Amino acid sequence: MSRGRPREFDTAQALDTAMDLFRRHGYDGTSIAALSEAIEVNAPSLYAAFGSKEELFRQAVDFYCDQEATFYPGALAKTTAREVAEAILQGEIDLVTNPRRPHGCLMVQGALATGPAASHLQREMSERRNGAEAMVRTRLERARAEGDLPADADPKTLARYIMTVNSGLAVMAAGGSTRKQLQEVARVALQGWPAKKD
Repeated sequence: MSRGRPREFDTAQALDTAMDLFRRHGYDGTSIAALSEAIEVNAPSLYAAFGSKEELFRQAVDFYCDQEATFYPGALAKTTAREVAEAILQGEIDLVTNPRRPHGCLMVQGALATGPAASHLQREMSERRNGAEAMVRTRLERARAEGDLPADADPKTLARYIMTVNSGLAVMAAGGSTRKQLQEVARVALQGWPAKKD
């Protein structure tokens, strides 16, 4: 015979709700009380399900990566390095201007500014972003080896450039920039993309 009260909420729905709150208000700006109210459970049930606010944040980030920030594999599979860069920037624009979601990127907004007690979460989010940058760098290294990028192109710097523009797009979206404005920024960002030498 099973013991204990059954869970009063759906875990996926709880993570979805938490994800939006953390994206809107950041980690420090989202209280357990606000999470409990939005998810419609009491604080003890929330702790029983996730252990802590910190662990709920981590699971919300995982959920976000699995459910929303899913454009990287398709972008990295594009034929040319420029198409890869275009697909990454467009994927970010699609993500941060989704009308069904708060504007901005959880990976950027969620732990961009944290107090000393949660500064390790800021480092964890930075490590996750660095992981995405490493994947882009590896793809661009392949492009250079295949002659799709000029031999003097620097895949490390180009990957960092793409990810920096992406973070900027997320911040701009959170500040109210329109989809059209973000697309204009992406277009200008790619004007200096190194061309393959014939």
